[in-house]
This record gives sequence, C-alpha cells and structure tokens, in this order.
Amino acid sequence: MANRLTFPILPQPTDSTCGPTSLHAVYGYYGDDLPLEQVIDEVETVETGGTLAALLGQHALKRGYKATLYTCNLYVFDPTWFDPIDQPLVELLRAQMEFKKDAKLQTASQAYINFLQKGGRIRLEDMSPALLRRYLRRGIPVLTGLSLTWLYRDPRETYPESQPDNIRGLPVGHFVVLCGYDPVTRLVLVADPYEANPHAEGHHYEVPLERVMCAILLGVVTYDANMLIIERPDRSA
Repeated sequence: MANRLTFPILPQPTDSTCGPTSLHAVYGYYGDDLPLEQVIDEVETVETGGTLAALLGQHALKRGYKATLYTCNLYVFDPTWFDPIDQPLVELLRAQMEFKKDAKLQTASQAYINFLQKGGRIRLEDMSPALLRRYLRRGIPVLTGLSLTWLYRDPRETYPESQPDNIRGLPVGHFVVLCGYDPVTRLVLVADPYEANPHAEGHHYEVPLERVMCAILLGVVTYDANMLIIERPDRSA
C-alpha cells in the first residue's frame, strides 16, 4: 500500500476511551511515550461519555504540538464563517451560543473556543483523497472522529447501556487513526483501538475510501465529522 505508516495502537480499555487511545497512538508514533492511563486521565470528557476532537486537540496543544481540525459539523459551524470575513470564529461561536441553548451544542462550541484560544486551527474543506494524501505523504497520521455505525455497518446502540438494538438504538461515534492510503485500490488503512471491530482480528484493516469518507461525514450525527491533524512543533521556529 502506498503512503503506509507503521502505526501501532493499543486496545481501548473501555467503550468510551477510543479518543484518548487514538491520541496515545499518535503520541507514540512521534516517539512521545506516555502511559495510556495518563492520557485517558488528562483528556477532558463530555457529560454523555467519550470526548470530542477539539478536546483531544487541546491535550496535544498543551504538549507543544500543532493541531489543525478539519470539520464538517454543520450543527456548530456555518460554511460562510470560513469565507474571508473579519469576525473571528470565537466571536461567531459565542454569538451562536446566545441563541442556541442545546446542551450538546453548548459543550461542543465551548470546546472549539478553548481549542482556538490555545492555538488550534479549524478549517473547512471537502473530505477528499487529496486531503488525506496531503498528510500521509508527509508521514503524518490522521486522527478522525466518525460514525462507528456506518464504518462497521453495525446496529445502532442504546444509551447508556451500549447494547445493539436496531429499533431503539442511536448512531454511535468513534475515533480511529487513518495511517495509509492506496490511490490505485482506493483502500484506506485504519488503525482502530476497538479490539472487537468487525473488519479484522487485530487493530489494523483496510476499507474502501468511500466507506471511510461517508463515515466521517455521517459523524456529524454524533458531533464528530472531523479530521484532527497533530504535527510535531517546528523546533527551528
């Protein structure tokens, strides 16, 4: 496979720790060896369980990394906010929070605000093979929040029991790391912290590009729909 990274990843200890486990794997790839338990303890969680890409990004920023978040979350961001305008995203997010009181939107918006204020960048761009290859060619893994329900084609799950139920269940979000792509076969290499994933007996498997891109876009249902790019800081700057 072209653009394939050597990318070990540990199993996530619980159903809700896929985000910190994926982040831990990114740190390990860069030679930043932290205990998984430390990353899990330090990454902020949300009330409903799990975390958000912006919260993972904040942890990386605190450790001196650069973090760029590509979002397709139209619940939180209006596409016109990314046109050349004078008003910064932080002000727009705060203005929206004054009118929309949904608890999930309030939590996500504040996470994005904190991410921006700590030096993170947020971009709006079509999820495409070119975007994926842009980073993999440079040896940079892509941490993504997406729809587990679509990626696995599993039944939706009940909350908070996390039991499969194709009638009462709701879509489920998940974090994985994309660490390879072959433009000929259009297969994406996924590093998945969930050990019982349906695609392979281990943590790595290949899936069609279309499946991955659809899963990312449908992650908006669970306030995901993003790619988080974590890069080493430029020590020469």
